[in-house]
This record gives sequence, C-alpha cells and structure tokens, in this order.
Amino acid sequence: MMSTDVRKWFDLPMLLHSYKRRPPLVLVNGLAEQPESWFANRAHLARHFDVKIPEILVYDGRPLHDHIERGGEPGVDYLTDRLERFLDEYVVRPPYHLVGSSLGCQVILSYAARRPADVEKIVLIAPSGLHGGENLPIVDGVRRSDYDKLVRSVFHQGRFASEELVQAFEHKFQDRRWKKGVLRVLKATVRHSSAGLIEGIDAPTLVIWGASDQVLTDLPGAINSAARMKRVRQVVIPHCGHAPQIEKARLVNQLISRFLRDKLRSIPPALEPARFLIQHAERQSSSSRGSNHPLVTQ
Repeated sequence: MMSTDVRKWFDLPMLLHSYKRRPPLVLVNGLAEQPESWFANRAHLARHFDVKIPEILVYDGRPLHDHIERGGEPGVDYLTDRLERFLDEYVVRPPYHLVGSSLGCQVILSYAARRPADVEKIVLIAPSGLHGGENLPIVDGVRRSDYDKLVRSVFHQGRFASEELVQAFEHKFQDRRWKKGVLRVLKATVRHSSAGLIEGIDAPTLVIWGASDQVLTDLPGAINSAARMKRVRQVVIPHCGHAPQIEKARLVNQLISRFLRDKLRSIPPALEPARFLIQHAERQSSSSRGSNHPLVTQ
C-alpha cells in the first residue's frame, strides 16, 4: 500500500537548499513593440534570470490612448511612470537588472535616476538620446508607405529585413489607432535627451553599439558621451545596425549574460570602442582628402 506520508516522497529540505531564485531581469523595448524586440534573446537570458517584459508601450492599447485623450504627452516620463508601476506592482524584487534598446534606454536611465537603489546593473543597446539626433525613416515610411525602407534602415544585413517583417509593419500601419499611437509617441520623444542624466547613474552599465547604425546621426559622439558614465563598459559590434539584439543575437546574449553575472572579464579587441573611433576618424580624414581637389582656373 502506498504511503500517504508526503515527507517520505521527497526530501523537502534538500529541495529548498538547492533552489535558487533567479534575479529579475527586465527588458524594455524601443519604438518597436515588445515581442518583436526580444524574440531572439528571451530564452537564452531566462537560463540565468527571471525575465520580465513589461508591455509599457502598446500603440493600440487603451492606457496609451486614454492618456492621449486626457491631454497627456506619451513621452519618456510617461513611459517611465509605466515601468515604475509595473515593477512596483508585479515584480517587487529590487534591485533589478535593466536591459533596454534605443528609446527603451532613455526610459531605463530615467528610472535609474529616480530609483537608484532599485537598480542593480544596466545594459543599454544602441541607446538614443545620449548625443546628436536620429534619422527616423519610420516617418517617411508612414508618409510614403515605404515599409521596406523603414525595416531595412534598422539592420546592416538585408536578410534580416524579411518580406514577412515588412508585411507585418505594413499590416500594422493599416490600423489607424495603432498608427496614431506611433506618431504621438514619436512626436513626444524624438527630441528628448538623456545626456543630463548619465553622469549621475551609479549602477554598473554595459553599452552595446552597432558600428553600422544608420539611425543615430553621430555614433562617435554618442560613444564619447556614454564614456562620461561613472561605471561604464562599451562595445561596438562591426557589421551591425540599430538592433544588435536581433542582428547579432548570439554575441549580444553572451555579453549581457556575462556582464550581469560578473563574468565579462575583458572586451575582445575587435569590439573595443577605441578601435572603432580610430577607424572612423581615419575614414573621415581619407574622405576629406579625397574631396579637396585643386582649384582649376582657365
């Protein structure tokens, strides 16, 4: 006869001793919505972390449109409020590891400035708002219905701008409510700067750039700006655009995981920002010499 004494079925003290609660890791997207931003990263990062993906920016969602109808601006402060509320109500286990891409990096920095004690480490992927402006082909994509150009502008390698992804964006923009949400968020965030926050961020930070980023107008300037952070490490990935977490997912997953677990001992020479800055300066110098033709008089 089977014993009804549950204590004999398993060793509860041993299970409790071996169980280790994974630290919370929060992924914050940019202008792209969440599932599209992190599909190549979530499973890998979940091996070591309790991954959370808050839906703070849903273009056809009720919270965004209710906020707009009340006369509110859906800018970085609004998105930071949404992140703060999500963490306080549904995670409640600070300090957090925060990983963001593009606009999401501005939200993370805003949160870290508000709640420094609640932030363990930060990873910024192609962060906007640190220096210079942005090329926003999404605006032309909306005005001219050029969705292929919109998608291709994000990647260095054309194979990532698949026909399926282009069609998905085209389908989204047929929804007037979704389109209105995109344009209002763009208007409220396009000129926002996080440059004034970075020197006050205490959390260890890893910044990941794509060397072929066509969205950021001054990548060298942005790299130099990020260097002002107190505890920062930076990498620049060759042959990569504005979405390294997709285009170079395997490398980015390793960098994030190792950094957050204190196992990123050194930066490979090919990824060193100093190397990129030297190469960029050499290209600029070469280009300038090539354009200085002698004046010909007749």
